[in-house]
Formats: sequence, C-alpha cells, structure tokens
Amino acid sequence: MVRRVENYSELWKRANWKEFQKVLFRLQCGVWKAIRIGDMAKARKLQKLILKSHSARMLAIRQVTQLNQGKKTAGVDGKAKLTFKERFELASVLKESVNKWRHKKLREIPIPKKDGTKRILKVPTIADRAWQCLVKYALEPAHEAQFHARSYGFRTGRSAHDAQKFLFCNLRSSCNGKDKRVLELDIEKCFDRISHKAIIERVIAPQFIKQGLWLCLKAGVNPQFPEQGTPQGGVCSPLLANIALNGIEDLGKSVRYADDMVFILKPNEDAGKLLEKIETFLAERGMKISERKTKLTATTDGFDFLGWHFKVQSNGKFKITPSEENFKAFQQKVKKVVNSSNYGATEKADFFRFLTPKT
Repeated sequence: MVRRVENYSELWKRANWKEFQKVLFRLQCGVWKAIRIGDMAKARKLQKLILKSHSARMLAIRQVTQLNQGKKTAGVDGKAKLTFKERFELASVLKESVNKWRHKKLREIPIPKKDGTKRILKVPTIADRAWQCLVKYALEPAHEAQFHARSYGFRTGRSAHDAQKFLFCNLRSSCNGKDKRVLELDIEKCFDRISHKAIIERVIAPQFIKQGLWLCLKAGVNPQFPEQGTPQGGVCSPLLANIALNGIEDLGKSVRYADDMVFILKPNEDAGKLLEKIETFLAERGMKISERKTKLTATTDGFDFLGWHFKVQSNGKFKITPSEENFKAFQQKVKKVVNSSNYGATEKADFFRFLTPKT
C-alpha cells in the first residue's frame, strides 16, 4: 500500500480564494441588511455562521500570514511565519475552539513618536491574529450598518481623500470658508484609554464573541489602567476604536479619521459649549481631550490634518498642500534613494519618472 503524502503548498495555492470571498461577502451582506432593518436575532445568527464558515477561516489565515503589513512580526511564541501545513492545522484549531478562544499574552515593541516619546505596539501571536481577523469579519458588517457617514478611518471603501473632499466642500469660497474656524481635536492616548466596558457594551455580537473580545482586551492591559486600552497591533483594534467613538460626529459639523478629528465652526458658534459636549462624550468612554494639542484655529491661518495642510486664502480660495512634516519625510525618502548605492542608475531614473507628473 502506497502512503499518500499531502503537498500542503499545492493545496494552499489551489484553494478557491475567489469563491471563499464570494461566500464571506454574501454572509456579510446578510448581516448588514439584518442590522439595517433591526433584525438583531438574524444578524447574530449570520455572525455565528461566519465564524463557522470554512471560507472565512481560510481568508482570515491568509490575511494575517500573507497579506497584512505585519505578517512577519512574531508574537510571544516567537513564530514569525507558518508553514503551509501549519496554516491548515490552524484552520482546524479555529474550527474547534473559535467559541472558547483563549488569548495569549502580547509581545511589546516600543515605537518612537514624533515628539520624542514612545508608544508600545502590542503584537498578538499569529493564531490570535487569525482569530481576531475572523471575529472582525463577523463584527464589521454589523457596525458598518450603523457607523456615521463622516467617519473615514479604517473602513472598507473609504480613505483620507474622502475626508479631504469633505473639508473642501465645507470650506471653499462658495461656503464662505474664510469666515469659519476649525477645532483641531486630539484625544489623549486614545487607544490606551478606551474603556473596556464601553467597547463591549457597544459591540453587536453573540455573547461568546464578546467574552472572547473581553479576554483579548485583558491580554494587553496596562497594570496602571487595568480597565482601559485596546492593544495597538491587534487586527480588531481599529474597528473597536471606531465602535467606541462612533457618534461623536453628531456633536457638530465634523470629519473623523480614526482618532484624528476636526470640527468646523461657524462665526457665531460657541466653541466652549462644543468642547463641553465632547468632554462628556469621551468621559463616558474613559477618554479625555489633550489640552496641549487641541486648539481653535481660523481657517485663514491654516491647519494640519492627515498629513496635509488646509488653508483658506484671503481671496476665499481653498488650498491643500502637504504638511511641513509630511514634505520633510518625503524629502528624506528621496534623499535616501539618491544617495544609496543599493540602487543603480536605472532604478533611480524609474523612481523619478514615477514622481514626475504626466502632462
């Protein structure tokens, strides 16, 4: 008798990824529609189907092992990648224990910030990232059905350019932008201060998913703030932050990209009252305003947002240019390529050809 040896590499490559995506998309559309009509029971039933779906499991593992930017970053278990065989084994583990997942501790990586301080990136293991991605597939469509229209960060089909367009439409000359002011809102250590209770109360999901998320949040706690914080580095973290902050856009004319936000005020609008509303909203979620970075600015003085500098000129025309920091970072990138011996003349010529605008 000849023993069959499985070629896991070929099995992985031959997997019908397009069909997997179609199956997952149909289930997610069902969740979105159920939430829109208020059928919570059906939405939770479909969320359970997503977690049990072979298609969703395979796509989640593919996402964290092949597609994500941090796919080669190891967690506390030291694993930076999985073999094809280990990927199939992880799919089996997720199938058996997705309802009772036990999150491992997180690996802490200090990341320097612009102001000289450091933020701690907390990285889950590959298996935990796959579980989070699978849970995200179930949560995202439910909350997309309720998210505010002026929220653009970490959402499917939305980008920073949509936020730029909103600011242009509200500050251009036909809207009397030069008479308006802008409140540049900064939330102090947003991801580190979000209340766990506030997140779980707002999550739309069956109870066992909430329990798993609770354990996930507790795996990355700061001993000084045991009831707060969502780990930066987790697959679910941006979505959980959006869930917690959703609704702050209703406090005034505003645009939000994750925890970056600006409010547009008319000439006679009271900025003090607006700040009071914002402080109350954030306090309910365990957060507060950074007084040092939050400021009220005339649109004619200009303000930075998402790496761009927005300004209404004296003639009322609206102007967008790269921010000074963004421009300097771009200069450094160009300088690095030009001065590097790792790039030949052909590569450098191609680089500058890419940068040169077409006429």
